[in-house]
Amino acid sequence: MKPEKPTKATVTKALETVLDPELGVSIVDLGLVYDVTIKKGAVKITMTLTTIGCPLFQTIENEVKEKVSAIPGVTTVEVELTFNPPWDPSRLSEKAKAELGME
Repeated sequence: MKPEKPTKATVTKALETVLDPELGVSIVDLGLVYDVTIKKGAVKITMTLTTIGCPLFQTIENEVKEKVSAIPGVTTVEVELTFNPPWDPSRLSEKAKAELGME
C-alpha cells in the first residue's frame, strides 16, 4: 500500500476548519489563504491577515500548523505571512459575506 500524499484539496479542507478568532469565519472564506504548495509532504501556506499587525497571527498560525500536520503524509508545515497584495473585502467568499451580514 502506497503512503498517502497530501493534496491541495485536503489541505484546503483542513484550513476551512480554522476560524478567525475575532470574526468566527473560516480563514479560507475570508480570503486570507493566498497559496498552498506541497513538495514531498512539505506544505507551505502563504496567507495574509485582515490587518497588518494583527495580534492574533500566532494563534491562527498555530491552529493552521496543527490541523494541516494532522493530514496523512504531511511532514512539515510552513506558514508564510504576506501583505502583498493587501487583503480587502473583495476576497470574501459568498459564504463569508452571508455570515458577516454583508450581502
